[in-house]
Amino acid sequence: MKFIRALLLLLFVFTAFAVHAQGTSAELKKQRDQLTQQLEQLNHEYEQTVNNKRATLAQLNILKQQINLRQAKIENINSEIRGLDNQISESNNFVHNLQGQLNLLKTQYAAMVLFTYHNRSSYNKLMFLFAAKDFNQAYKRLKYLQQIGTYRERQANYIVQTQTELHVKINELDQSKKEKSSLLGDQEKEKQTLGEERKTQSQVVADLSKHEGILREQQQDIQRKIAKTNREISDAIRREIEEARRKAEEEEKEREREAAAKAKAENKEAPPAKPHVAAKAMTTSEVLNATPEAAKLSNDFLENRGQLPWPVTNGVPVQKFGIYYDSENIKNESMGWDIKTNVGAPVRAVFHGTVKRVTSISGTFLIVIQHGEYFTAYTNLRSCSVKAGDKVDTKQNIGTVATDGSTGEAVVTFEVWKGTTPVNPEIWLAPR
Repeated sequence: MKFIRALLLLLFVFTAFAVHAQGTSAELKKQRDQLTQQLEQLNHEYEQTVNNKRATLAQLNILKQQINLRQAKIENINSEIRGLDNQISESNNFVHNLQGQLNLLKTQYAAMVLFTYHNRSSYNKLMFLFAAKDFNQAYKRLKYLQQIGTYRERQANYIVQTQTELHVKINELDQSKKEKSSLLGDQEKEKQTLGEERKTQSQVVADLSKHEGILREQQQDIQRKIAKTNREISDAIRREIEEARRKAEEEEKEREREAAAKAKAENKEAPPAKPHVAAKAMTTSEVLNATPEAAKLSNDFLENRGQLPWPVTNGVPVQKFGIYYDSENIKNESMGWDIKTNVGAPVRAVFHGTVKRVTSISGTFLIVIQHGEYFTAYTNLRSCSVKAGDKVDTKQNIGTVATDGSTGEAVVTFEVWKGTTPVNPEIWLAPR
């Protein structure tokens, strides 16, 4: 029985490991498929830029994205191979243990059968039963014989089950080895493609260096547009803060006037005038949440952190929040996300609020929407369907994304601000 319990424990441990390994492997395969889809999309976009007959910044940016995704895919394949190596090692050990257990079971069963054969005359059932002293002893001998028969049958079943399990594990081991061989082939292809892409990147950089003036002009245009956009967003937010602070001061003065009028009507001495500094001393958060409606809207927006819908139904971030370096190795800072989407795609509000600014920047529109003390900004719109002062609902279309005429890319910039501080959209948008 100890031997049987050990065998069952071994089966349980290996099954648990196999379930965990299958879950990890499935997740890695899912990630690999997603990377493959993104690479195919980038390949299609790169072919479109190549048709322009001249290397552009778009080509270089797409190549960089391809190389990064290709490296991520190779690392994903490496992880899958490492997982398969562990699985193959565990399978080999398990097969070895099963083979040993099977040999032991067969040896024990053969010994039991041989012993029974040699002592068959002594163990004749009728003689064994009739030789009992009384009925109770005869009953016990009968039960004993039944237990021997059951034990032999059980041992035979264990042998059959172990043989079946052994064949299954051997087949799984062979399948794992075939899968590893296939992954190694994919890995080699990806490495070759990565090398070709790096060569192409060098060629594009060399071509761009021949047109250094054009490249610098493109970069400067981009930087000017980004700087102007950031100023517009900051101005809109500061103006809203100043307006909220002015209203708070007026309300404070009005309360003092009402208190003085009430005292005069009651023939009481008017309370001494207070310097109007309370509103000025309020923090930005206190000013923007001065009314119950604004405070509730801020709280609702905060409660939806990590669940907000994306500003476009289909899109991939091509530049995320934070510090980055452009193709000229110049340090830049992104205040939000640049999301590449379909040409002509509608842009929508991620939460209900009030439109505070609609302005044109280099032929495209910027829209700023307030949500209590939070603001969302949508840049690079070809058209807009709202105006300042409009109330908008969650997922309401506010315009359409603009398309770059030279690259054919449709990219919308999305930003989230808490007061005058930009925050990472990644922690606010729902995961995809």
